[in-house]
Amino acid sequence: MLNQITPLILTYNEAANIGRTLEQLRWAKEIVVVDSFSSDRTLEIVENFPQVSVFQRVFDNFASQANFGLTETEINTDWVLSLDADYVLSPELIGELTVLEPEVEVKGFRAPFTYCINGKPLQSGIYPAVTVLFRRTAGKFVADGHAHRIVLNGPVRDLSSSIFHDDRKPLKRWLQSQLTYARLEAEKLLRSDPQGFSTADRIRRWRLLAPLAICLYCLIWRGGFFDGRAGIYYALQRAFAELLLSLYLLEHDLNGLGEKKNAVPEQNQKPQPVKDPI
Repeated sequence: MLNQITPLILTYNEAANIGRTLEQLRWAKEIVVVDSFSSDRTLEIVENFPQVSVFQRVFDNFASQANFGLTETEINTDWVLSLDADYVLSPELIGELTVLEPEVEVKGFRAPFTYCINGKPLQSGIYPAVTVLFRRTAGKFVADGHAHRIVLNGPVRDLSSSIFHDDRKPLKRWLQSQLTYARLEAEKLLRSDPQGFSTADRIRRWRLLAPLAICLYCLIWRGGFFDGRAGIYYALQRAFAELLLSLYLLEHDLNGLGEKKNAVPEQNQKPQPVKDPI
């Protein structure tokens, strides 16, 4: 099935990752990269892979970038493999894709993930399965908090082999990204109906509990201590991300209290003169 698949990758300053990702895609006849005008060596590295076609677009959000890649880059294969620049296909997954024979009604496939810190796979990673392989004409991408996801008009099946999530960009870049991601996740939680929340989102709305809960979950329940320093590092990353989210939610609460405190009671408001229309 490999000759029916075009990988689609979004990039922005991914020099630390893109080479490893593309190495595992050498089987592809064509790869589409939608780049948000990288200023590092990303495009220089991409040039070493002749089957890559690069399209540049000013970034607005991940869903729009991905939909542009899906519809405006002349992908003509039946299937698209949507990847982040730090998703590295395992040899087992490549083998699974080679012999995959989807039923006609199946529109996509989810893949499980193995989270890595500097190349070390973690048993404590909590990255969820993601629909990465889908029929090109079966759906579109939508925004989902800080991320994006494909919405398909039919059944999605599970792949058994995993993808490595192995982001090796420096901590400074990760911290900068988390500020934006936390704000977007807070906005999503605040505008969503609580009735549809997952258990994790319900805990997040408690503000103070989520950072501690996720740290202990990763270290103890998921066995992060057995991952050594990489497991501790990962747990602290997750706790920090949840702490930022809690701060944005608390900021929203405090701003709401301030607006109520400063509001002029209706009975004390003086009637304003009505101006004659011009």
